Amino acid sequence: MRKLAWLVADASVLSISLVPSRRELDWLSNPSFSAEDALRLHQHTTEAAKLTPEKSPLIRNTSKSDLSEESDTHENLDKTSKKTKKKKHHHHKKTKRKTREDSSSSESDLDSKSIKDKSTGSGRSREKEATTTQDSKTSNLTSNRFVWLDDVQAFTSETFRIDKKSDPANWAYKSLYRGDIARYKRKGESCLGIDVKKQRITWAGSASEKKRSQKQPERYFTKNNVKMLTTDGIPVYSKTSSSDTTPFIPVPQIETDDPPDSTEVNPLGIYDPSTTMWLQGKGCKDTGLEPTTQQASQEPGINTSSILMSKVEEHNKKVRENPRDIHAWMEFVSFQDELMRGPSPYASKGEQEVRRKSLKLILEKKLAILERAIESNPGNVDLKLARLKICTEFWEPPAVIKEWQKLIFLHPNNPELWKKYLLFCQSQFSTFSVSKINSLYGKCLTTLAAVHDGSMVSHPLLPGTEEAMLAIFLQQCHFLRQAGHSEKAVSLFQALIDFTFFKPDSVKDLPTRGQVEFFEPFWDSGEPRIGEKGAKGWNAWMHQQEKGGWIAVTKPDDDDEEIDEDQEIKNKTLPKWQIWLDIEYSREARQWLPWRPDKTKKQTEEDCEDPERQVLFDDLGPSLIQLSSPDLQRQLVYSFLQFLGVPCTSRLFPSSLYIAMDENNIFDSVLSDEKPLTSFDLQLSGFNSIGHMDTMPRRRHHIGHYKEGEEFIQNVFQFLLFSGKEKSNLSACWLQYEISKVIQCLQTKRKKKLKVQGKKSKKLAKNLLKAPDNRNHLSLWKLYAYLEWLLGNVDDARKVFDTALSTAGTGGVKNPQLCSLSLLYAQLEVELLESLEGAVMSRAVHILTKLAENGPYVPYSGQVVSINILKARKTYDHEVQDYLNNISAANRDQVSDSNHLVNLVGCCALFQYLTVGIDAAVLIYTRALEKLEAPDPKNCDNPGENLSVPNFPAALEDLSLLHTNLLRFHMKIGVYPLNPLREALAAALKRHPRNQALWRSYIHVQRKSHSASKARRFFDGVTRSTCSLEPWLFAIRAEQMRKTLIETVQRADAGEVHATIPETGLTNRIIALFEHAVQSENGTHCPLLWRMYLHFLASLGKTEKSKGLFYRALQNCPWAKVLYMDAIEYFPDQLQEAVDLMTEKELRVRVPMEELDLLLEV
Repeated sequence: MRKLAWLVADASVLSISLVPSRRELDWLSNPSFSAEDALRLHQHTTEAAKLTPEKSPLIRNTSKSDLSEESDTHENLDKTSKKTKKKKHHHHKKTKRKTREDSSSSESDLDSKSIKDKSTGSGRSREKEATTTQDSKTSNLTSNRFVWLDDVQAFTSETFRIDKKSDPANWAYKSLYRGDIARYKRKGESCLGIDVKKQRITWAGSASEKKRSQKQPERYFTKNNVKMLTTDGIPVYSKTSSSDTTPFIPVPQIETDDPPDSTEVNPLGIYDPSTTMWLQGKGCKDTGLEPTTQQASQEPGINTSSILMSKVEEHNKKVRENPRDIHAWMEFVSFQDELMRGPSPYASKGEQEVRRKSLKLILEKKLAILERAIESNPGNVDLKLARLKICTEFWEPPAVIKEWQKLIFLHPNNPELWKKYLLFCQSQFSTFSVSKINSLYGKCLTTLAAVHDGSMVSHPLLPGTEEAMLAIFLQQCHFLRQAGHSEKAVSLFQALIDFTFFKPDSVKDLPTRGQVEFFEPFWDSGEPRIGEKGAKGWNAWMHQQEKGGWIAVTKPDDDDEEIDEDQEIKNKTLPKWQIWLDIEYSREARQWLPWRPDKTKKQTEEDCEDPERQVLFDDLGPSLIQLSSPDLQRQLVYSFLQFLGVPCTSRLFPSSLYIAMDENNIFDSVLSDEKPLTSFDLQLSGFNSIGHMDTMPRRRHHIGHYKEGEEFIQNVFQFLLFSGKEKSNLSACWLQYEISKVIQCLQTKRKKKLKVQGKKSKKLAKNLLKAPDNRNHLSLWKLYAYLEWLLGNVDDARKVFDTALSTAGTGGVKNPQLCSLSLLYAQLEVELLESLEGAVMSRAVHILTKLAENGPYVPYSGQVVSINILKARKTYDHEVQDYLNNISAANRDQVSDSNHLVNLVGCCALFQYLTVGIDAAVLIYTRALEKLEAPDPKNCDNPGENLSVPNFPAALEDLSLLHTNLLRFHMKIGVYPLNPLREALAAALKRHPRNQALWRSYIHVQRKSHSASKARRFFDGVTRSTCSLEPWLFAIRAEQMRKTLIETVQRADAGEVHATIPETGLTNRIIALFEHAVQSENGTHCPLLWRMYLHFLASLGKTEKSKGLFYRALQNCPWAKVLYMDAIEYFPDQLQEAVDLMTEKELRVRVPMEELDLLLEV
């Protein structure tokens, strides 16, 4: 083969060199040269050139020189000088270098026996050229060019070439260049020619394995994994035998008709029958079970689909057989959520159903079900409300309001429906305005009043209508207060109290609208109203009018506080938005009373500078209702006092509670950290009292009110002091109001204000005790002594306590007021102790011992007789046990018995704490709480159903508070583990998730813990189990306190924070809590929650997100003026826009921008 290649090469040289030199012709003397063969080869090449068309195939050139490219049979062969050879040799080197740089591999990739295919392309064969003749075998081999196999007509058996050069790419890479390898598809994992039993081929880098390796594991939230999690698993054991579970999956025993002879295959008898038959080569008879099990294990979705199908059929059967069952329809609607979470039960077997689980699809299905339900139950309100709730997601607000109006027209006697309608209209930003909503409240109360007094005979009176009317009235008053129209809210209370308590006997038999017509002349007569000097009431005015009327002459007061409008701007250098907020706050605090012309000064209605301060009868007449129940009348009075900022024991109705919450004072612990036993709990936490509307960053709380407001509250108390028991209770509320102002002075550390306020409060207390009806009222004596104690006059306070106990007589532990007085006296004395050493001989033990002796009280002389302590312990144990055992269903609803029980258990526990220890006191509380939590066997047929219903809700809550306060005090003065207090607080909060005092104690205790996981789990559990908003608020507060603590630790210098712990997680957790809270039912329309959320985002410096959140809050609470004021504080450049928006929605703007510009110019 090599010899033939050499000969052919020499022949080609002969054909080229026609004018050789003598030296070049020396090779002719070679005996192996045959001139005939060379001539024959030359002729063959010439004939082939004539037959080849001009369009020659492309030939790839990888030769060492360009001489072969330029050589032709028609070239001048005289140009073969040395100079030309050197030049061409230099060109050959450049071409070689360029060719190697451009190509990714060399021509040595090819084996000597391999032939290039047309479809393969490599870097070594990129250059192609066209030749005019078909290259023969000789010329191809001489020029070292590749030849396509199809282009060679002759010498097909000898078309080959030997390349002895090595390819460096074979050293650098593991395999040949992929472009040099023909494409193929391997079928199977084996190979021809190998012994399958002994040999095996492992294909490295197979396509399936490569795809498997490149496929990343899916996360839990992907579509396939979510689908797998929602499917039900296949049970591996029978659910009926859950009591007798086995640690393994039993193999079913198979009974055979002919027992096989198993001695050969099972000599020891250890195999089961199925294994024995398999060893014998026999099949199992009951083989039909295996495919079913295998199919079920392979397709778990079929099991779930069948379950869902059965549930759908069950729901359809229920509503078809009993279409009047409202609960079944509601369950069917709720089931749609579960149905959409799982796989579709209507998909064919083995079919991969792809469907979009959109919210719209679920809502449309629910809407269709509810429409079917309403067709069967046209008079049911719950179904229509559920339909309206779903329609809110589809329709525009005006369309939904029209549907609401149709529903209200059909059911005008349903107060719960009215409440939902009012809340919906009040929270629609696009259609909201204060005048519209206020008139809607009036229409609601007018309609319900007509139903209540029988004027509307078309619809019957539903139970609970009167309570609902008062709740709607209070909701309207707080709505007006939050919108800034405080004058209208105060006028509403004034009118309804006069309308309820001072109604003439001549109009009591008339319907409500008739009574309102008689009330209007009194309101417009200009006579003093409740809270104003000289007020006598509607009844007295009517009697005097029948006699001929009177002329009231009142002397003007010289001490009237004149407000200089020019002095409202104290510093004109401040920014404009800040000046506006200052003036707005000042006017809110001073001008919350309705303006009326002063007849002594000959004023008329035209003299009013701000017309919005005047309240017309048309604004409040439709909202007047009749309250016949004494409890509701009492609730109205205390609600008005709470509205003015007076702390009372009464609370607002739960339906309107969260809508009216707009102040974050629920987190303020009033002396609870310093004095846990006697902390003063303000019942009106979370509400802005009238005249105290300010932005959240500032919170400038003025103690009490200005002079005009304080005189108004004083006149209200004097006007409302009725005779009998209610007079004493109102006097106690008045004194509590004075004590609250003293506590605020103590908190703010205003010594001058405290001194002045102390004198006023003591003077009021003495005046109240001078009244004949109050001299023997121990609650007033208790408050007066507590006031002296707060002012620092401990000796004077002890004298007051001793005097009250001495004059109380002999009642002992059976006297409720004496128990309450002794308990407070003992708690105050205990708080003075620094430790329990010597506590047995303290004044507190003397007080509690004298209470148990049931004799006259003797002041403390410095020691306590031991025998008296033993007698007192026995008396307390006996009395508490008898009281708990004798609780009957008859006295469970009596508040006095409930308070007596709390005070008695409190005295007994405090006595045990001082004489025995903390464990004995905790045992007393634990027994009492267990007894109160136990169900009453007389009132429940099935005791297991009412385990969570307490007998005394108020007593249970108060005892829980006393229990936790005692544990907190003990931890303050001594060493005690934290776990008992945590468990007590957790148990109490699960029973009373709305108690703010317990929540304050809980976050105060948890802030000392380094790990927040337990508290977070507890908050999460409580929020899931209750609809109350307090768990959300305090969970957010706890996380914010933790964030503040971390920032304090990180702050090395005064104004610089060095971050050492990542803050991202805590911030995102707080934002997530806010988002979950505002999406809850009660949190959506709570202004306080939105204010806290906005304040938190603004504190992070996220201005754009804060603006978005502000407009989002307005979509849910457009009536809350404090939201607009907060926005002005956070976004000062939006002052004009916020004021214009408030004006558009008819919120009260006391400082128009035009007036502000004039004040700044002066």
